[in-house]
Amino acid sequence: MGLDIVAAFFLFGAVAQLLGAPIKMPKGLYQSLTLFLLIAIGLKGGIALSKYASLSLLWQSMAVVAFGAILPLIAFPILWKIGGLSRVDSASVAAHYGSVSVATFAVALAVLEANDVAYEPYFALFVALLEVPAIAVGLFLARGAGVGKDLKKLSHEMFLNQGVLLLIGSILIGWLGAGQTSKLMPFFGTLFHGVLALFLLEMGRQAASRIGLILKFGSFIASFAVLMPLIGAALGAALASVLGLSIGGTVLLATLGASASYIAVPAALANALPEANQSLSITASLSITFPFNVLVGIPLYMALLSL
Repeated sequence: MGLDIVAAFFLFGAVAQLLGAPIKMPKGLYQSLTLFLLIAIGLKGGIALSKYASLSLLWQSMAVVAFGAILPLIAFPILWKIGGLSRVDSASVAAHYGSVSVATFAVALAVLEANDVAYEPYFALFVALLEVPAIAVGLFLARGAGVGKDLKKLSHEMFLNQGVLLLIGSILIGWLGAGQTSKLMPFFGTLFHGVLALFLLEMGRQAASRIGLILKFGSFIASFAVLMPLIGAALGAALASVLGLSIGGTVLLATLGASASYIAVPAALANALPEANQSLSITASLSITFPFNVLVGIPLYMALLSL
């Protein structure tokens, strides 16, 4: 399977940046594209939820939440004991890798649809659920028993950051207003792939702009940023098999397990864990893991799971 046409825009942006001819995208436009993707994915998931809500989905959701809590527990000792990072930095990076990248998920959706591979349409619910547990576990790993001292503030950062709020809100709107969403979907549905292409163009530029930081942080973090996605993908695929998901659903859960947040978690931890080196976490997730998943990981998961 060749490079997906939408993912090619990521490569385009990265190459332009490396050649010293970066494509300038207004900050407001980039933020608008992010909002669009979050709302579009949430609405689509909410519409599906109105059709497929069941006790079985409840059990699947609980398993996905547990999955999101386990991933940072796996990443933390690797970063702390093997990588030699501080406890706070290890917890911060682990939280990023326990959470998910909505953009990576959007690319996986685009690839599945381009190849006519069916998947469970309520997956947006799992994306929203996976944003929160990793943040909670990461803060606990960093603070220990002291994490409960300012529970109100921490709860606000976990549940009311922009990514989580927009996803959950859009899912609820799609679920409760499923009969009226035909008014919105010509915009949020038809334009999805085009908006994703523009978003990835900027992501390619941002990822390439951090090449120098990758060299600064050394080979361990670069190796971790490739190894951890493979561990997460394997565990995600195994969980999907236990849950009886389709091949497309298995690819999506593997992709979610392999992805790392660079939007929701940084926003939450910037206030809750200010002493952590956010540049380290974002460089690993955005400049290494995101390109790896878009260019190598998703095609690899598709190929392996289609055998």
